[in-house]
Amino acid sequence: MRWTIKPTPDPETIEHLTKELRVEPLVAHLLAQRGISTYEEAKTFFRPELEHLHNPFLMRDMDKAVERIEFAIENNENILVYGDYDVDGITAVALVSSYLLQNYPNVATYIPDRYSEGYGVSIKGIDFAADNDISLIIALDCGVKAIEQVKYAKEKGVDFIICDHHRPGDRLPEAVAILDPKREDCEYPYKELCGCGVGFKLIQALASKQGLKTEDLLPYLDLVATAIGADIVPITEENRVLAFFGLQVINNNPRTGFKAIIERINKNSLSITDVVFIIAPRINAAGRMKHGQHAVNLLVETDLDIARQFASEIEEYNADRKNLDKKITEEALEQIRNHGEEDQFTTVVFHESWHKGVIGIVASRLIETYYRPTLVFTKSGDKLAASARSVKGFDVYNALEACSEYLEQFGGHKYAAGLTLSEEQYKNFKTHLEKVVSETINPKLLEPELSIDAQIDLNQISPRLMRILKQFAPFGPGNMTPVFMAEKLMDTGYAKGVGEDEKHLKLKVKSANQLSGIEKSYGAIGFNLGYRLDKVKNKSIFNAVFSLEENEWNGQVSLQLKLRDLR
Repeated sequence: MRWTIKPTPDPETIEHLTKELRVEPLVAHLLAQRGISTYEEAKTFFRPELEHLHNPFLMRDMDKAVERIEFAIENNENILVYGDYDVDGITAVALVSSYLLQNYPNVATYIPDRYSEGYGVSIKGIDFAADNDISLIIALDCGVKAIEQVKYAKEKGVDFIICDHHRPGDRLPEAVAILDPKREDCEYPYKELCGCGVGFKLIQALASKQGLKTEDLLPYLDLVATAIGADIVPITEENRVLAFFGLQVINNNPRTGFKAIIERINKNSLSITDVVFIIAPRINAAGRMKHGQHAVNLLVETDLDIARQFASEIEEYNADRKNLDKKITEEALEQIRNHGEEDQFTTVVFHESWHKGVIGIVASRLIETYYRPTLVFTKSGDKLAASARSVKGFDVYNALEACSEYLEQFGGHKYAAGLTLSEEQYKNFKTHLEKVVSETINPKLLEPELSIDAQIDLNQISPRLMRILKQFAPFGPGNMTPVFMAEKLMDTGYAKGVGEDEKHLKLKVKSANQLSGIEKSYGAIGFNLGYRLDKVKNKSIFNAVFSLEENEWNGQVSLQLKLRDLR
C-alpha cells in the first residue's frame, strides 16, 4: 500500500479560514482541501439548507417533461415508471411512482428482469406498456443510449421521458424529454446527480407547478440518500444537501419499508456508510437473486406488517447472495492461480454457471486480492455478460470503448461498467483488453493508495476536533472521512490480537517523543491488521495512518484511532 499525503492547501486560505471561522489551522486545512475558501462556503458546507438545491428547470428538457406528464394526467393516460434493477433504479422508481400515485391512480411500475431482459430499456418492457394501453414511459437511471428501443416505442404509440445520469453517446434517442445533466447541451450547474437524484429533480419541478415547496418533498429524500450512497456518486454540493436531509429522514422518520429493514438491525443511528453496507445490499439482493420489483414493493408499502413480510423475504435473498458471492469468489481466485495470471494488468475470468446477479460483487472482491481492473463473465442466454470494476484513477469505461469492436453492447461509469459479447469473441477481447490496459495504465495505480489529508501529532486530537469532524459528514467521494498520519508512535504495552482468529489489532498508543509527565495516549483498533502484532509489540516505534472515531463501551465514550495501515 502506498501512502500519499495530499498537497498542502494555500497557506493564506488556511490563515483566512482559521481567523474567520475561529477554528484550529488543522480544521481550516481540511476545509481548504475540500475546495472551501470563504466563510459563506464553510457555512453552506456545515449547514446545508434545502434552498441550496438548484432550480430543476435549469435542466434541459425539464419544461417538456413536466408538460408531457401534466398532459398525460389531464387526458387520463396510463403512465409506466420504468427503472434499472440496481439500488439507484429501484429507489428512483419508488420515488417517482409514489409521488405520482398521491394524486393520480393510473401509474404502474416496471423493473426489467436482470436475466431475461438485461440492463436498461428492454423491448419486453415496451411491449408490456403497449399491451396495457400505456402511452407514456418515464425511464429512470437508464435510457440515454436506448435509441432503437425508443424508436420502437414511438412506432407502438408509446412516448418516453428519460431521466438518466450516464454519459450519452453521439446520438440521443427521440424521446419527448431527456433529463441528463451529463448532456453536453445541458447547462444544469451540478453534473454528479445519480439516477434517483434526477428523478427527484423531476418531482421537484412537478411539485413547484402544483404550488408545493421543496420542504414538502422531504419524505422522499430517504430514497435519494440511499441511491447517492449506493451509486458512489460524489457527496458534494447538491448531493451533499440531498444526502444530509435524506439521512435525517432515515434516522427520524423513515418510510415504512425502510423501517421494516432497520428493525432487523441493532443500530440506533445510521450513517451513509451504514446505508451503503446495510440497506443498499438488501435492496440490491432482490434484483440479484429474484426480481427488483420485490424491492420496489417494499419501498412503496405503507402497511408495516406487509412491509415486514417483504423485508423478511429480502433478508433471505441477501443471505443467499452472500453465500453465492463467497463461493464464486473462491472459484475465480482458483481460476486465476490455475491459469498463471497473477502478474497481469487485468483480471478477466469466466464460468458459464456463475450467477449473473453477483458477478459485480465478485469483481470487487477480486480487486481486494489482485488490485487491477477486473471483469467477471458468465453465460447469459447465447451471449456472455460481464461486470467490470476498476481501481482508483483508471477509467475502465474508456478501456472498454477501446475494445468496442469485440463487444455487442456496454455501458456504465469510470469505475463500474457492464457489457455483453458473443462467446467466440471472449478470447480476442480478453487479449486486447490486457494490451489496452498495459499500455495506458500508470503502474503506480496497480498498488492501492492510502490518501492522507494531513500529518498530525497526537496532542492535536481533542473532543472539540472530533465534534467538528462529525459535522463534515455525510462522507463519500469528494468528501471522504479525514485521514491522518502520525509518526514515531509506540504501544503502551496493551497490543493484542482480537476477534475471530485474532485478525484485528488492538493497541493503546502514545507518542514515542513524549517526555515524562502526564502521557496522552489513545486506544486504537486496526481491522484485519492482526498480522502486524509482532511489529508493534515491545516498545517498537512505528508510523500510523488512521481516522478518528468515538468508541462507546459500558456507557463511556472515548476517542480512538481507527487504524488504516502501519509502518
